[in-house]
Amino acid sequence: MLTTGPENGSLIVAGGGRLPDEILLKFIELAGGQNARIVVVPTAGGQEEYDQSACDFLSRFGIGTISMLHTTDPKIADSAAFVEPLKDATGVWFRGGRQWRLVDAYAGTKTEQMFWKVLERGGVIGGTSAGATIQGSYLARGDTKSNQIMMGDHEAGFGFIKNVAIDQHVLARNRQFDLYEIVRSKPELLGIGVDEGTALLVNGDQFEVIGDSYVLVYDGQFYSREGFDQKKLPAADSLFYFLKKGEKYNMRTRKVIE
Repeated sequence: MLTTGPENGSLIVAGGGRLPDEILLKFIELAGGQNARIVVVPTAGGQEEYDQSACDFLSRFGIGTISMLHTTDPKIADSAAFVEPLKDATGVWFRGGRQWRLVDAYAGTKTEQMFWKVLERGGVIGGTSAGATIQGSYLARGDTKSNQIMMGDHEAGFGFIKNVAIDQHVLARNRQFDLYEIVRSKPELLGIGVDEGTALLVNGDQFEVIGDSYVLVYDGQFYSREGFDQKKLPAADSLFYFLKKGEKYNMRTRKVIE
């Protein structure tokens, strides 16, 4: 199975923490800038209700139209009235929390279908923390009991990137070894860990690192910009490597783009 991104549109996959304006402004740019029509989904945060203040982190830039979409009831999420804001949306942003809440509310509903329509129209889907992991096909830390459980009772994300498991807060929370459990159990998956203040900018099957810190890649290989032919490395299932701002990676071929 190949790891592939969306055929149309773009993704911003952010690792949580305080995001630099660079990341949010790139999301806004991809959504159309002053003409953007953005929908913010705060559902992962676990509150029963949210108001428009959930959008303040984007509305402070004074751009476009920003609305908030939230329910915990999949029957509501499957209704034509609920998805109305998504019909002409150019961008969707998933806020942080627990990623399984997004699955419980939206998986298999008209709302999930409309998320895909945003991409099909050439729009952008972004998210941070839980909003990053949900974009992968395998739902890392999807257990309802604890976020320490890597392979839990929810294992399917929305799959905007196919054949991948995405973790977040990786270096800030010393999570750099946690993805081993998933990629050893499911070696067909590409593992990607995104640190805080950092994001993947995904177009097609490639991503570029943007932001302040690092992305960790678990593809059974090793890469170092200083060379690595003479390094004494561990076994393939114990390898990962770092990519920094500006570096690019082809997920389909699983190769760093030099």
